[in-house]
Amino acid sequence: MTEPLKSADIHLIQRIIPHRYPFLLVDKVVDIDGYKSARGLKNVTINEPHFQGHFPGKPIMPGVTIVEGMAQTAAVMVGTALGMEDRDMLVYFMSIDKCKFRRMVVPGDVLEMKLHTLRGKPGGKVWKFGGVAEVDGEMAAEAEFTAMMDLPKE
Repeated sequence: MTEPLKSADIHLIQRIIPHRYPFLLVDKVVDIDGYKSARGLKNVTINEPHFQGHFPGKPIMPGVTIVEGMAQTAAVMVGTALGMEDRDMLVYFMSIDKCKFRRMVVPGDVLEMKLHTLRGKPGGKVWKFGGVAEVDGEMAAEAEFTAMMDLPKE
């Protein structure tokens, strides 16, 4: 019998990762399968500060924020699996590879970020993830990235 998949609402997300507005780029993480895979959701709205300048009259979500949202989804996935709530975990990018952008993401879109672990294990500091970000089933971005988990000492 398999365990049911977990999810993290905005309150749990904020207990796992330190990001806050305007740089919290995932609203909910669902289908968390341990530290193997998860799906993050981001409701893209016009009131986000980057849309004031990117670009006036044609708001487009910057690609770097899409990749950051994917990384935050991965951090929540691992943090949930490892019980890192209220533990002050920090995560740092080490590399971003094979990153491609395929579709513009605009206000009103729901960004769905599907992440999976390529390398990493409980207790390890360095993890590698692969993922795609989609809107309405259409790929917006894809990337692989390596991150270091700065886990607090017990």
